[in-house]
Formats: sequence, structure tokens, C-alpha cells
Amino acid sequence: MKLHTFKIGGVHPNEYKLTAEMPTTPAALPQKAVFPLGQHIGAPAKPVVKRGDKVKVGTLLAEAGGFVSAPVYSSVSGTVLKIDDVIDATGYRKPAIIISVEGDEWEESIDRSDKLETVEAHPELTPEEIINRVKVAGITGMGGASFPTFIKLTPPPTAHAECVIINGVECEPYITSDYRLMMEHADEIVQGLCLLMKAAKVEKGYIGIECNKPKAIELLTEKTANDPRIEVVPLQMKYPQGGEKQLVDAVINRQVPAPPAIPVNVGAIVQNVGTAFAVYQAVMKHKPLFERYTTVTGLQVKNPGNFLVRMGTPFGQLIDACGGLPDGDNKVLAGGPMMGKSVVSLDVPVVKGTNSITVLSGADAHRKKAQNCIRCGKCVTVCPMGLEPYLLATLSVNEDWERLEAEDVTSCISCGSCQFTCPAHRPLLDNIINGKGHVMGIIKARVAKAKAEKARAEAEAKAKA
Repeated sequence: MKLHTFKIGGVHPNEYKLTAEMPTTPAALPQKAVFPLGQHIGAPAKPVVKRGDKVKVGTLLAEAGGFVSAPVYSSVSGTVLKIDDVIDATGYRKPAIIISVEGDEWEESIDRSDKLETVEAHPELTPEEIINRVKVAGITGMGGASFPTFIKLTPPPTAHAECVIINGVECEPYITSDYRLMMEHADEIVQGLCLLMKAAKVEKGYIGIECNKPKAIELLTEKTANDPRIEVVPLQMKYPQGGEKQLVDAVINRQVPAPPAIPVNVGAIVQNVGTAFAVYQAVMKHKPLFERYTTVTGLQVKNPGNFLVRMGTPFGQLIDACGGLPDGDNKVLAGGPMMGKSVVSLDVPVVKGTNSITVLSGADAHRKKAQNCIRCGKCVTVCPMGLEPYLLATLSVNEDWERLEAEDVTSCISCGSCQFTCPAHRPLLDNIINGKGHVMGIIKARVAKAKAEKARAEAEAKAKA
């Protein structure tokens, strides 16, 4: 079996896939569900409910707040308590809708049957109808980035899609939610891919899976055997192969240029397996996105597992279901140890991008003391974007924003490979992320100024005419 991978950089952290063979179980409903309005990249959603309103599972809570935005739906039935600011996974207070849970009554429009619906059986589904249902259902990228899916399916006129690549890599340590989804809903994922291909008007689909998931490779190869348009691509184990640009390189041997270029500029639309499953449910079952597969794990967690979780469920409830926090020092991450964010409260709710809750305990919960750079160059060797992390970090500390932009800091994908491999334990990624934020702000201000000047010049020209 030939194994593919990306060409530049990468690391090999320990897997710690503790929950790989643990079947998914439904998580208990929370007593109170919290729905942040900004569960996606782009503008926060706008509430369409108010205090005292009764809602069901699948009721629209908030509509899209702009073009790059996505609606939010209730995952529970009950009464809207209030709209208030809550602490989310970023550590900042953000607007959210809070619901008191009362029973489990679903909207009647949702098809809750297990009958598999196929694309072939629904010729009435045009690309436009598929994209509209995906948009209305609030589907976003389920791998963590949470970019509204319908936008990926409507690329700019300058780009031409040739294929859809499904990301079944799950290269982060600990996380197994995507693997369990592939093992338990392979048929639906394949149909989700077919829907995405039809929506994107392409005739080629790929499913990339790392070789540490042989059962998933075998199962999905079997499920797609009769469809010559779809190819399952076995991949070498290497982090961060789940990154869009790295996956495109590994699967179709094309390199995505620096921002603002995106995968579709080289012909590929990349979607997570969870997104493919959500697309199937939205289009075929009229089910908005309000629940997801999530792994709760950690070396010291008593009973780690995989759960089907209603969004709005607090982290603490899921950790308690796994035996509670271990004794001693702990760090709870939204996501995995490479790209996850440490949360400041266990009241933080599960949202669309929460693929894992990872508990680091003991020594793993503490950073090692940073030392002087020893000029080893390891961070340069492992950077999957071909950058110089030591330089970017230094420029960020020195606030040399102009050179930082010139050194292509906006290409950083925040994978953490540099910090992971640094023998001096330097906070490379932290400094780079800080610098990237400053540079992005400068770029946005420059673009806005240019637009304003152009508009003013056009207005003056029109007035003179």
C-alpha cells in the first residue's frame, strides 16, 4: 500500500489514541445549555429569540449576522432564560443565548429515521439547493476552524474546483472523534461527499486517512468500491497533515501558494469528515447542526471516551461523565495538545468546532522553563510552511511589524510544530501568533484605507463630471 504525505516539515508526536476503539455514546442533556453567537469564523449570529420564548431541538436561535457567518440552532428543548455574555473557549466574554432544558422535544421537520438516503435517489437536489440547505442548517467546518461551509462551495470566479478532499486524517494526539465517526457512519460520510461533489460541480472526490487507522481505510475503501469517482488515499503518519494545505499536497501533489491563496486556487475544496456527515444530515434529513462527535480524553482521566454531544453542554459535565478531573494540577484544552486552547472555566460550552476536550495532568500541565535559543534550526526543519519560526518569534518580540509581514508571517498555520520540537522550550508559537495578529490588523487597516481613498476619488471624479 503506497502511503502519501506532504513534502515540507512535519513532526511525529506520540499518538495517545486512548479512545480509538471505544464506541461513541450519547452524552446526557445539560440542565442549562449555553449557545455562543460566535461559533464560526466571521460575524456573530443575531438572536431571533428573546427571554421567555419556548424552543425545541432544532429551533433557530440566531440568524447569520453577515455573509461570512452562520445561524445557530437549539440542541435542546426548553425556555430561553436570557441573552448574556459568557466566557467561551477563548477566555473572553462573548454574547450567548442561555436555555433552561425541559425535556427533549424535536422539531417535526427533522427526519430522525436511520434510513440511508442516497444522492442517486434524489435527482431533484440541484447544486444550488444543496448549498442553500447547507447554508440554512448552519454547517461550518467541524475540524476546528469553523469556516462556514457554503462559502467553500461557492468559490470566487477566479478559482475553479476540480475535486473535493475529505479530511479523515485526525493527526492530533489523543483525538479520536473523527475516527469513530468514520467507523460508525461511513455510509453517511460517503453520501455527504457525493453531495459536496455535486454542489461543487466536480467529478472527483478523495478521502485522506492516515495509516494508523487501517480499519477506517478498509471500511471506506469498501464503501466506495463501486464509485470510480471516489478514491481513498492512505497517508503516512505525520503532523500537521490535517492542515488544508498539507492535505492538498499529500493527496493531489499540488502546493497552495501563500495567503490570500486557498486550496480551491489549485482546484481543491477540503472538508472534514464531520462536515461531510453534517452535510448529509442537513440535506437529506433536514437536520440543522446542533450536535457533534467529541472525544474527552487524557492520560490520567479515569474513563475517557467518545460522545455524541449536544452543543451548549458544559465541558465540566462531560469531564464528570469520565470520572472527573484527576487529582493534582490539570490543564483542560478545547482541542488537542498541539493546537488546542486552554480554557479558564469548565462552564465553557461545547460548540461546533469542539472535536475534543483534552485533560493534561501533572508535569504535562506545566510548561518547561524557556532557555536561550541554541541555534539548532529544528524549528525551521519542521515548519510545514517553510518559514523561519525563530526569526518570526524574535521579530514579534521586537515589534518589527514591517519585516514580520515581509517574512510571510501570515502563512503561519499555528500548528505548533516549532514549539513542540524546540529543545530550549521557547514560546515560539505564542510570540508568532501575537505578531501575526498585529500584522493582520495592519493589513486590514491598509486595505480599508485604500478602499476609502478609492471611493473618495471616484466620488470626486463623479462630482466633476
